[in-house]
Order: sequence, then structure tokens, then C-alpha cells
Amino acid sequence: MEFILNPLLPLSGFAVGLLVGLTGVGGGSLMTPLLVLLFGFKPATAVGTDLLYAAITKSGGSWVHHRHDNIDWAITGRLALGSVPAAGLTVLLLAQLGVKDHGATGLISVVLGVALLLTAASLIFRQRLLDLAHRRSASADFSHRHVAGLTVAVGAAVGVLVTISSVGAGALGVTALTFLYPQLAARRIVGSDIAHAVPLTLVAGLGHWWLGTVDVVLLVSLLIGSLPGIALGAHFAAKVPERALRGLLASVLLLVGGKLIFV
Repeated sequence: MEFILNPLLPLSGFAVGLLVGLTGVGGGSLMTPLLVLLFGFKPATAVGTDLLYAAITKSGGSWVHHRHDNIDWAITGRLALGSVPAAGLTVLLLAQLGVKDHGATGLISVVLGVALLLTAASLIFRQRLLDLAHRRSASADFSHRHVAGLTVAVGAAVGVLVTISSVGAGALGVTALTFLYPQLAARRIVGSDIAHAVPLTLVAGLGHWWLGTVDVVLLVSLLIGSLPGIALGAHFAAKVPERALRGLLASVLLLVGGKLIFV
């Protein structure tokens, strides 16, 4: 039980939860590299533990969004139709590679770094991407069936990325949905994405449990700090300059992503 006695772990959970509550950025993009680079956990253990951490914390967020009618369950279902099977197949691939071997560890580190860079880019160019999506909506001629198929494909891509790195279900998922459904209110895009993240992270997390890459004591330590942190961050979200925080987070993610890929 040595890790639960380390006060820095609940404190880190609180800090990450606070930032998630303030900005809405997925906890995986912050928590996983923190566990790898600061606390020295193996990438596979950091990813596996963070996936179950995300499943628990996002369940509460999903319930709140459901009560406020912020979830389009048809979109959530299409995403899950692609992501859940992709997560299962990716877990089997990691099992074949030997998730704790050097090769798989290197793969997880590189994919994690790439996911962080993509997340940072989505934060930096957020407004430009939104403007482009709205312009596209005026001339979009995709059929409903075409959009539905692309949503399933996006879900599958996110499922692979999240299972390997625990990053991608938040900022990247929201960005993709904004392009596919430009007429949908932002609150419903965010709510649908959070609801989709619950089954995805649960399946991927249970898969990592099966692989032996979940640290239960670490999971409890993080939850002790993060749950009150998320609640506090959400309470003060309207009073904090979100744009400045997003810029700071994007800069941190660029540095960390580069370090994971090139070092």
C-alpha cells in the first residue's frame, strides 16, 4: 500500500481534476504523462489505470449531461459501435505483443506522445476549426447514411487510440463530432462525447485489467483527490479565463508529447 500513503498522488489527482473541471480537457491527456514522467510508472500501467479512472469519473459527468438533455444517444451509439469492438481488438493486439515487453512499451509511449500533440493542436486551433466546421455546414451535401458511417469510423479510430494511450476520447472526439455534426449544439456534442467515453474506457480498462496493467491502489489514490477537484473546477469554470488556460495546457501537452516521442 505504499502508493496510497504518498500524498503527491491524491494531490496530483486533485490538480488534474481541477483542470478538467475548469477546461473540459480529458484527464488522460494530463494524468497519463504525469504518472509516466513524474512518478515513474510504466506506460502500460499508467494507461490501464487511467482508463478505469476515466470510466469512473466520466460516469458521473455523463449522468449530469443526461439529466440536462445534453446527449444525442444516436451519435453516442454510432461512436460506440466503432470504438468498443476496436478497443477489444486492440487489447488482443497488446496481449500478442506482450504489453509489458520493451516493444509494446515503446509503442505505447510513441502513440501517447502523438495523441498529446494532436490534442494540443485541437486546443490551439479550436476556434479556427469551429469556424471551418460552420462554413462547411452551409455547403455540406453528405447524406445521413454517409455521416453515420463516418461517425462509426471515427469511433473505431478513437477506440484504438484510447486503448493504447488513454488519450483521444475528449478533445479529439469533440473536434471530429464538430465537423460531422456542425448544426448540433456544442453542449450536446460534448455530452454525447462524454457519454461515449464511458463504455469505451470501461471496456478498454477491463481489457488492461485482464492484461495485468491496472494498479488498484494507484486508482484509489487518484480518485481520492480527483473527484473533489473536478467538482471544484466545474463550480468555478465560469469565472476563469478558459482561453488562457487552454493555451497553457496546449503548451504543456506539446512539450510532454515531444518528450515521449523523441526521448
